[in-house]
Amino acid sequence: MQFNILWTGREYYSLENCLIDINESGVDVNSVVIGKYEGRIYRVDYHIKANPDWETQFVQINCRHANREQLHRLRSDGNGHWKIGNEYAPEFEGCQYVDISLTPFTNSLPINRLKLAEGESREAHVLYFDLLNDKLFPAQQRYKRISGSQYHYQNIPNDFEAEITVDENGLVVDYANLFSRTLTLPTNYCHHKQNI
Repeated sequence: MQFNILWTGREYYSLENCLIDINESGVDVNSVVIGKYEGRIYRVDYHIKANPDWETQFVQINCRHANREQLHRLRSDGNGHWKIGNEYAPEFEGCQYVDISLTPFTNSLPINRLKLAEGESREAHVLYFDLLNDKLFPAQQRYKRISGSQYHYQNIPNDFEAEITVDENGLVVDYANLFSRTLTLPTNYCHHKQNI
């Protein structure tokens, strides 16, 4: 199944056009985010590939903001071992997911991977991309499933928390005060295979 989703950013004015392809070989996501932050326009293009268990295997991010360009390209075996190019990146050891600050999509990675029962909570070790401040670092987060479609999310230590509502595919519908989903369409775009 393939979805084209439009998300609107509330805190950092933004619009995201995200194409999500979920099939037997895994999850393939291509997206563009444009927005405004502190009077400057930013653009983020990202590509994420995950296996059928929603374990992140590849992420590439191109970001333009404040007269700077960033390019991040990392691979993982899905078990928290990362490489940048051919070089092992020990500073990210144990991070099983990626979290990109300007999109709600990346919250779907741990939500779909952890498969929490109602009332259950688990921690997620993520590779966090703070693109507007040009920072990349490991972070710890906690997800608690409140109901079939609602999760309570928090950073550890607890400096931020929010309620997240998802659909039947674990894709974000509403992320309190940060993002809302404007439109979802089933699509059937053909991808040209890329060498990653």
